[in-house]
Amino acid sequence: MKNNEALRCLLCKKPRCSISGCPVHTPVPECMALYREDRIEEAAEILFRNNPLSAITSRVCDWKKFCLGNCVLNVKKIPVRWYEIEQEISEAYLRTVTLPERASNGKSVAIVGAGPAGIAAAIWLHGRGFEVSVFDSNEEIGGVLRYGIPPFRLDRSLVSEYKRIFDSAGIVFKGGIKVGKGLTLKSLSQSFTYVFIATGAEKPLSLGIPGEESPKVIDALKYLKDPGSFELGKKVIVIGGGNVAMDSCRTAARSGVDTWVYYRKTFENMPANPFEIEEAQRDGVHFELFKAPVEVREDGVVFRDCENVTDPETGKISTRIIDGTDSLVPCDTLIPAISERPDLSVFGDMMPQTNRWGYPEASSTGMVIFPDGTSNVFAAGDLLLGPRTVVEAVASARKAIESIL
Repeated sequence: MKNNEALRCLLCKKPRCSISGCPVHTPVPECMALYREDRIEEAAEILFRNNPLSAITSRVCDWKKFCLGNCVLNVKKIPVRWYEIEQEISEAYLRTVTLPERASNGKSVAIVGAGPAGIAAAIWLHGRGFEVSVFDSNEEIGGVLRYGIPPFRLDRSLVSEYKRIFDSAGIVFKGGIKVGKGLTLKSLSQSFTYVFIATGAEKPLSLGIPGEESPKVIDALKYLKDPGSFELGKKVIVIGGGNVAMDSCRTAARSGVDTWVYYRKTFENMPANPFEIEEAQRDGVHFELFKAPVEVREDGVVFRDCENVTDPETGKISTRIIDGTDSLVPCDTLIPAISERPDLSVFGDMMPQTNRWGYPEASSTGMVIFPDGTSNVFAAGDLLLGPRTVVEAVASARKAIESIL
């Protein structure tokens, strides 16, 4: 045993960190007990079976929201840093694991999207005897893990291990193929027993302000996919308070650019992992709160002051933009990172029913609802949930494939 954090764990019989804190219900006490006994390989196997992306989620999770934030020792303000131990156990295992032989069940599945939900689904379904083929518009496996999360937060070599695992297991990966164009969803649904869509939410939401079509405005996801291809100038402003905003501002700051984050609420209201906000500040990122963009100009961005307003009846807090408080802030580049929505082009001419937010309608089992009654197409991850964390995408995938099984 290497990490003394394990000795502080109380091995709770009803572990909140696992039951209510973790979307995939990681069996923390069981694995912690094995770790104490130096039965590392056994703990690693359990973690991988429960969550094939354990080595990834233990690095990029919002620990304060999930396991760390639900530790019973928060009462004493000394929660156990389980994620450190999970990283140690899972990384070594991921770099050597191969999937065991399994008997074919005679069924096949096409997985569209090789991000977190797609990777997890492929491994689980392969283990249950399915012939699995994974399609992705990017050339390499990983989705947001490779093309969204910066390398300083997630080692790309960990992501590449999944291609090795796929190859050794006979899981077919076909990159550079955008389903919905040359290869249609309809043809996949006719060729495979099931289709599993895990394409995420990749279309940026518009700021809805004059001037945002300016060349100085760069979409956050495009920037994170290939930061070196953009000339940012001397000063960058990132709009937003989520994890994509933190990844964008930290990437810009680390390239030597004067970087600012403008957000319309408080630090407490930011949906980003609090640890990432702290890391952004350590990287030299400056923050301006209670500011909303109202116009992009050639020489900068016009911001208007905001304030939080509490409804006296419901207690709900909303943000009000204060008229007459406009100010021009000079900058060379503006990176909006306010949210994303799904790209429905994957469905082609086989369009599903959608809800009022424009997301595909699905049953409680993840089966996508089509007007013609097609019943062999399932979906998971951000395509249904909207922008969420990696571990929530994995949990969504597990729920959907349980219906397929």
